[in-house]
Amino acid sequence: MTQVHVLANQKGGVGKTTLAVNLAAVTYDVLVHPEPILQATAEAVGDPASPVMVASTDPQASSVWWSRRVERQGGLPFDFAQVEDPRDLRRLRSLHYEHIFVDTPGSLEDERILQAALDECDDVLVPMVPEPLCYDPTSRTIDAVIIPRGIPFRVVVNSWDPRDGTTDLQQTAQFITRKGWPMCNTVVRRYKLHSRASAEGIVVTQYPKNRTAMEAREDFFRLALELGYGGSAGVAIPAQASGVDRAPVEA
Repeated sequence: MTQVHVLANQKGGVGKTTLAVNLAAVTYDVLVHPEPILQATAEAVGDPASPVMVASTDPQASSVWWSRRVERQGGLPFDFAQVEDPRDLRRLRSLHYEHIFVDTPGSLEDERILQAALDECDDVLVPMVPEPLCYDPTSRTIDAVIIPRGIPFRVVVNSWDPRDGTTDLQQTAQFITRKGWPMCNTVVRRYKLHSRASAEGIVVTQYPKNRTAMEAREDFFRLALELGYGGSAGVAIPAQASGVDRAPVEA
């Protein structure tokens, strides 16, 4: 049965596209778990039976641009599509996909598109960067758009740089707790690798094999497993975000 996951926040720059593309990549890896030689083949020619798709409803089509760059580099196992009308997501359910990740616009002006995507989804992941300027737009997205529809959702703290200390992270976790929103235990840390990946035409599962890249990749695998994308979902969400005591990020 196809599950449609929407990445949503009417605040721009919170990492919806990065999360959509990289969650698709690790979900494919978790579900298919190909041997290295088979993975190389799938990435080179595409996987016609891929259980994962990224669908963009964002007019900017950032995730599609990124996916095409990865494809041109010869390494995209999951499928992708630009969906002009979010209602077309209903048709995608009839195909062979197990998980479809939907990238949505990051502005108040495109609320109609977001609402249409929410009407077709199973759950919502709301990225939130640990900055006070993110509080109000996130509150409006959740309280005015998501909650009235009764759609299951979780907030994930994204793009936290441990070098900045834990104050903003803790304040953001406390804000989420006060709002009564369900929060992911996984915190996605900020790495230059993530910001360069789209230009280099790679996804998180294709990062170089070194310590920093492994740490960057770990966050997405932890998040995918916590949310049950091919693994076991987390059974408890603590009020305080995890990851505070992790080692500092290397540039």
